[in-house]
Amino acid sequence: MRHGESNVSDFCYSWPIFKRVFRQAELMDRMMERAGVNPVVAARLDKGMAWYEARTKCLDCRDGYQCRKWLERLDAPPMPPDFCPIAQFLRHCAGRDR
Repeated sequence: MRHGESNVSDFCYSWPIFKRVFRQAELMDRMMERAGVNPVVAARLDKGMAWYEARTKCLDCRDGYQCRKWLERLDAPPMPPDFCPIAQFLRHCAGRDR
């Protein structure tokens, strides 16, 4: 190995994976906004574990296309659709002040 090189480069995720993670995270942020969820309040639930679990479920979700289409609808209700794996979390968080 030459100076400055690392043998862990094969461990890093590829750019397409990063792009997918960012897209999914953006969808969760938009879904939270649509549902009226205060992200600070959501992050504090269960000492952060509820938000962490919701984020993990969202990142693992394979319905990104369907989610994006639902968010684009102007007539969509504020609460998330049933296909959303974090719908229950969002409903629980919606309208909470603290």
